[in-house]
Amino acid sequence: MFWLLLGERFSVLHQLTLETIGPLQSFATHVGNSMGQMTDSLRGTASIRQERDLYMRRNTELLQQLSEFREAYSTFRYLQDQLRFKEQEKFPAISARVIGGDASLFTIVLDRGKRDDVLEGMVVLTPDGVVGQVVHVSENYCKALLADSPSSAIDALVQKNRVRGILKGTGVNGSGYVLEYVLKNVDVAVGDMIVTAGVGGVYSSGVPLGKVSYVDKQQSGMFLKIEVRPAVDFQRLDYVLVDPTDRRKAMQDLGVNSGPAGFETMMKAREEAAKRPGVNQER
Repeated sequence: MFWLLLGERFSVLHQLTLETIGPLQSFATHVGNSMGQMTDSLRGTASIRQERDLYMRRNTELLQQLSEFREAYSTFRYLQDQLRFKEQEKFPAISARVIGGDASLFTIVLDRGKRDDVLEGMVVLTPDGVVGQVVHVSENYCKALLADSPSSAIDALVQKNRVRGILKGTGVNGSGYVLEYVLKNVDVAVGDMIVTAGVGGVYSSGVPLGKVSYVDKQQSGMFLKIEVRPAVDFQRLDYVLVDPTDRRKAMQDLGVNSGPAGFETMMKAREEAAKRPGVNQER
């Protein structure tokens, strides 16, 4: 009986102890588990951050490689177009790289010179059209005057009807050309192709110069006001071709002098004659 009563007392005491300690142990276990989970979570977060940094670095490397591949492919296509153009033109063109320039003077510097048989007066081209003309030559380099320079004058044609005019640079970078001395009764429209006329001993015929971007028939005088957008992007010249044909010398040897200067003098004379009293003048 004693042991039964003692057992019951211990049983009651034990139950009370368990009821008191149980929640505390449960809380401690929960806190311990939470701390463990937090530690695991922090370790996992650090691992994720490391993986993220690794992927970001790899992504940057891949983007850089992609950019290099695109640049290499672009250069390949550009040189391929030049080679095709060189083969079509059937002249021993000299490939040259643009290594500098002066935008204010409308000039570029090429890595070819006298040692490459480059001479003053030679024409500089790309597959898109006329770039300009060599004006100074040293042993290893040369300087070319761009065709959109205000001091440049090119004998040109409206390709669709073979009407002749003089193409001049506007003197403002990116604004292109003006085609002068085209009479008002001539059919010229936006989008018409302007090409070299092939006279004067400098440029061969039919080389693209640009497309008509604006036509004004309202201005006074007998000529149209024609603006031309260049066929060549002068702001993005990397490689060019120099035509080694000395056409000017060949024309001089033949005694031919029918360049832009002669044509311009003739057209100015016609305009002055049209202004004299008794001569009809289109307005």
